[in-house]
Amino acid sequence: MGKGKHGHFKEELRSNEHDRMQLKKTIGYFDGVNFIIGTIVGAGIFVSPAGVLKYSLLNVGVALSIWAACGVISLLGSLCYAELGTALPLCGGEYSHVKRALGPLPAFLFIWTVMFTKPASNAARALLFAEYATQPFYGACPAPALLKKCLALAVLWSLGILNGRSVKMATWIQTVFTLLKMIALSVIAIGGIIMLVRGRKENLARFENAFSSEIPDASQIAEAFFQGLYAYGGWWSLNYMAEEIINPSRNIPLTVMTALPAVTLFYLLVNISYLTVLTPEEIVSSVAVAITWADRVIPSIAWVIPLFVAVSIFGSLNSNMFTLGRLSYAGSQSGHLPILISMLNVRYWTPSPAMIFSTTIASIFIIPSDLITLTSYFGFSTWLLTGLTCASLIILRYREPNLHRPYKVFLPVAFGMVAVSLFLVLAPIISSPKVQYIYTLLCVLAGILVYLPFVHFKLHFDFIDKITCYFQLLLEVSPADGKYE
Repeated sequence: MGKGKHGHFKEELRSNEHDRMQLKKTIGYFDGVNFIIGTIVGAGIFVSPAGVLKYSLLNVGVALSIWAACGVISLLGSLCYAELGTALPLCGGEYSHVKRALGPLPAFLFIWTVMFTKPASNAARALLFAEYATQPFYGACPAPALLKKCLALAVLWSLGILNGRSVKMATWIQTVFTLLKMIALSVIAIGGIIMLVRGRKENLARFENAFSSEIPDASQIAEAFFQGLYAYGGWWSLNYMAEEIINPSRNIPLTVMTALPAVTLFYLLVNISYLTVLTPEEIVSSVAVAITWADRVIPSIAWVIPLFVAVSIFGSLNSNMFTLGRLSYAGSQSGHLPILISMLNVRYWTPSPAMIFSTTIASIFIIPSDLITLTSYFGFSTWLLTGLTCASLIILRYREPNLHRPYKVFLPVAFGMVAVSLFLVLAPIISSPKVQYIYTLLCVLAGILVYLPFVHFKLHFDFIDKITCYFQLLLEVSPADGKYE
């Protein structure tokens, strides 16, 4: 958190005097589309679309409408982020924008919260990957817990090292796994269309009388939106790599306008396919609806669906680790995390210390996996941070009207996203108040106790400099140009 004097190491470690030590612009339009789709499409659409249908009271028309509405909300949020990303193409996503608009303390509380929630989310993804990757080998029997944890740790560190060594390799991995998961979604979607064309009368009747069932009340619709929006989570990921995007003024809005409609279309087609083959009651009672669907439609090769789910989780984990590393890097650049985390590897030009830092935290959550359950109460913080980011857009519009904005979203959209975020933050707390939410809030506010001495008053210990210098030489890293000189 303090800034020691490490500039003299830069010249010793610099491998090429003619290049600036900074993140390189290597991510193009196609890579950006893959990262957004790969982040959004995880296990949710394969495993648990039952939640939307359950809270829609098995009303098919309402459920499909909510899936479409969630896609629209995610698109509108992405467009708000696109304005911020093109006007301020900085590494760190929402953190950088909140810091610019609201100041250092809200930004520190942002990164303080995210440093718990995002690694825990990555740990949960790694464990879920291990669950589905081992399932075909154990059949109906559960895989040993130790095996799943070891596999989860192996996957985490493999991706952490990969992302710390090569941006190109990480984007290539993301492209391959995004294509694989889209093939899986296409198999389900096309299978459903074929079944619908050949459909029996009872299958078609579910869509002909889509709104004939009981209509849910407002609280149930809200719960259904929570379920749907969870499946769209990750639409904000592009801004975390804005500094590395080629021609961000063009590629950020274009990427958003391609990826979100594509995901929404596929989600609708997959849900229609599920409803064509299975009754609403079967979907709601299924633990993994995609596997139930495969047992009904392609029983001879139904075993491939768990592998497809594992592939989907792996791709989502890769992109989430990539973005988390950039967030840690940006936080360190601002002095909110130790200076070592903001350094770049002199061989690969990647934020390898940031990747090691975020991967280590995620590993800690895996070992006593009960910690992941505790972080579920931080769920509301995702939309709190989204609301703060959209509010930052509004503040910057009025406070910095002359800021160059290659893309501008219709301002009422930003106000609408703030309102949606506020609703999604307050709804779970009001509808089912629990003491855990108070603990969560206290944990967030505890960040102030760290901010005041180490950031505001710049309390610093000399031994931190010695540790930093040691790891700087060990990891062959150097401060980015223009950051601490």
